[in-house]
Amino acid sequence: MLIAGFPAGAFQTNCFVVAAEAGAPCVVVDPGQDAVEPLTALLAEHRLNPVAVLLTHGHFDHTFSVAPVCDGHDIPAWIHPGDRDLLADPLKGLSADATSFFGGRLEYREPREVRPLDDGAVLDLAGLRLTVDHTPGHTPGSVIFSGATEEGTELILAGDTLFAGSIGRTDLPGGDHGQMLASLRDKLLTRHDDTVVLPGHGPTTTIGRERAGNPFLRDLARPSTDQDLTVRRGL
Repeated sequence: MLIAGFPAGAFQTNCFVVAAEAGAPCVVVDPGQDAVEPLTALLAEHRLNPVAVLLTHGHFDHTFSVAPVCDGHDIPAWIHPGDRDLLADPLKGLSADATSFFGGRLEYREPREVRPLDDGAVLDLAGLRLTVDHTPGHTPGSVIFSGATEEGTELILAGDTLFAGSIGRTDLPGGDHGQMLASLRDKLLTRHDDTVVLPGHGPTTTIGRERAGNPFLRDLARPSTDQDLTVRRGL
């Protein structure tokens, strides 16, 4: 399996390409701000042909370049229905301060073709099998994508659900801290410690490393009402 990526734009959102091998079809995950040129260079470097864009959620730091990438390659974008409205109106997912920063408007449009991601679906794309898990909390339609390498190591494209040392913020419109904790407990901490996590921001990590040292994951097996933690990553 070939996995390559780069941090895009002012928000340093990780954009990934995943393929079975060099010179093969691929999927693009979360093409964020100013992602078109570096993505074009990455595709050329590895001789990859994109067949789909997969979106972990609808915040515009992850979807900023989805229309030009999809329409430029005549490929669909896949997103969970819970975040579909953010493709056409990204300001719905921003705080009041962020909305003011953009002058109360942000010119945006959907790609020509948008397909829904369903919880538990298995996507057979580009010679890959990727499982979709709905992980609401950061946004209503957040998802993670899971696959396996040739050696059998599981890897997760986690978007803004889990980071190295942190978790996605839940204080933006549509965020829900209780749902976030449930998603982390039920969809991520059930994985083996050697599962590799490719987050939406920051460095790669593993489930074992986060289970042992991530302060936001403490005591998730015990439901609590006092875990309203402040998080720092993601839009």
